[in-house]
Amino acid sequence: MNKMNVASVITYIFLSLIVAFFVAPIIWLFVTPFSSSPSLSISLGTPTLGNFNSVFQDPAAIYSFGNSIIIAVGVTLATVICASLAAYIFSRYNFRGSNFLIFILILFSNIVSGTAAMVPLYMLNISLGLINSYLGVILTIAGGGIPTSIFILKNFFDSIPKSYEEAALVDGSSYSQMLLHIFLPLSKKGIIVIATLSFISAWGNFLIPFILLSSQGTYPASVTIYNFYTEMGLPNIGLISAYALLYTLPVIIGYLVVNKIFGFSFYGGIKG
Repeated sequence: MNKMNVASVITYIFLSLIVAFFVAPIIWLFVTPFSSSPSLSISLGTPTLGNFNSVFQDPAAIYSFGNSIIIAVGVTLATVICASLAAYIFSRYNFRGSNFLIFILILFSNIVSGTAAMVPLYMLNISLGLINSYLGVILTIAGGGIPTSIFILKNFFDSIPKSYEEAALVDGSSYSQMLLHIFLPLSKKGIIVIATLSFISAWGNFLIPFILLSSQGTYPASVTIYNFYTEMGLPNIGLISAYALLYTLPVIIGYLVVNKIFGFSFYGGIKG
């Protein structure tokens, strides 16, 4: 065996280990919930739906999915509306320091939703009376995601020729009609991408709801999953895996639906 073959074998082994490192948790997620003897290793054993039955018998676990939907949809709407309006201004009206302002917004957005900012954010929500409310969680999560969404949408809006808007205005359309019937349809795919990213970010957020929500009845699924522990403080692997699978399915289904309908090869303007 020559040196080239040895190098190829080592490379394949190394790549296989990397693939296994990422694939093994996914296999575990889809196998363990149906196992009669769930553990941290991948072992199906006797197939059963008992873990799911136990999850469905917990009302708080089921209600938490509704709480997650409220938060995720609220964050998505707030992010899409605010980011679209701001990105349009940055794209169509050039003013001094606009690019620097976007850079600063993106820089500080990484701090707003980070661990270092949780104390001031908590105090701010207390002063506004938003503790233990969905509105406080929605505004906090959306505030951290809007700057990045503005940056993405601005670049997308920049690729849409202004001539389309100008032609609509010349033909007698009002500004609101031009935005509603011309600009937004052309921007649809970019907005869908932002909406998808915002929904996934809000759906999987644990820290902010955990800090700002104090009532168990308002907890989203990302926080409720941490309640599946035994009286001794040990994790119930069967319930956690079943709940984690249920928690993951909406995001997977949503991604597949969006990708099927819109795809992600979006572009600005009209291709042709």
